[in-house]
Amino acid sequence: MITKFDSLYAGHVDMEDLGYGGIPVNDRTFSDEHLATAFDKAEAIAKTLDRLGFDTFWMAEHHFQPEGYECIPNLLMLQVHLANLTKNLKFGNGFNITPMWHPLRLAEDYATADILTGGRIVFGVGRGYHTREVETFGNPMTDQVANRELFEEQVEIIFKAFNERSFSHHGKYYDIPANVPYRGYDLKEITLVPRPKNLPVECWQPIQGGTERALDFMAKYGIKGVIGGGVAEGGAMDSTMEDYRAALVRAGRKDAVLGEDLSVGFHFFLAETVEKGIEFASKMYEENVKMFGPLRLHRGMTEDQMTVMADPRKAPTAGLPSLADAVKNGAVLCGPPERIIEQLSALAERYPGLDRVGMSHPVGTPQSVILEQLEWLAKDVMPAFKGKVDSAVPAD
Repeated sequence: MITKFDSLYAGHVDMEDLGYGGIPVNDRTFSDEHLATAFDKAEAIAKTLDRLGFDTFWMAEHHFQPEGYECIPNLLMLQVHLANLTKNLKFGNGFNITPMWHPLRLAEDYATADILTGGRIVFGVGRGYHTREVETFGNPMTDQVANRELFEEQVEIIFKAFNERSFSHHGKYYDIPANVPYRGYDLKEITLVPRPKNLPVECWQPIQGGTERALDFMAKYGIKGVIGGGVAEGGAMDSTMEDYRAALVRAGRKDAVLGEDLSVGFHFFLAETVEKGIEFASKMYEENVKMFGPLRLHRGMTEDQMTVMADPRKAPTAGLPSLADAVKNGAVLCGPPERIIEQLSALAERYPGLDRVGMSHPVGTPQSVILEQLEWLAKDVMPAFKGKVDSAVPAD
């Protein structure tokens, strides 16, 4: 039963000349002033979501992007600010890229934000997918085995810091605390100060490959999963739902229901007809593929497609992924409100444990379009779940 509507903003600035025939991703660059408008955009979206009765506003942590697609380097700092501008909205870390942090600094910063916002920050962890980011911070990304090993050890440390009054850890990457004398005694354990006020900490992680090792790790620590992007397509989503439930069962939750502790994220475009929605939003969809396709976050793309996508002269006629295809296979929800209501209702019926969906827009979507679409969704889609989702507050 769907009871919560969320939305994601990865931190893109408004940009022009979108789509396969537009400016190549690697050729985009913006002034410092324009890159900083990502914070103004986050404020506008947060205030709108809060007023409309959305549950959680998810944002993404990324670094070093003069191209303007993901421009929020510190989620927790921004979210404490946004919590002071809103009343009820929660703020999701989607996600803190753990290999770019010292795990104890991340744990401290989250605990501080948890206390300062009265529990309105939702924790999240991820391994990362930008080599430029993770490797520049001195940790492995090209070596996926090392990246996963580091990530798993960091998460273990974070949960120890959250859940134990004092603790120690001795692993491959970290020895905590340092083996030093301190004020007349030998240091053996250490305490996180402050620790989160709200325990246990709710934690989320993206599901991409969905290997048994990854899902068992999530189940071990009670980490909930976000399914989005290409994984949200029909067949792929079915198998991911089944595999995650199986991991919960292996962890001892024998009564786990399909969809439990998961969220499904969709891009959506409301329009009078499916055809009008596709016509209006195709270039925004294409810009998103241009950005994320070469990072292996769009399923089924060949090396040749990734190469030709960087050439605006060839890309429009190269048979690249289209919004029409994404709408057809269910990865993007597009069309009139009644169609999206029907699709979400079918989703809820197929996965009875699912209680949360994310409704968002691709990078490149202008702020004005995002705000208009959120208003329309709250007015004509969310009320179909009356009694499950709080009624939206009418626009001023």
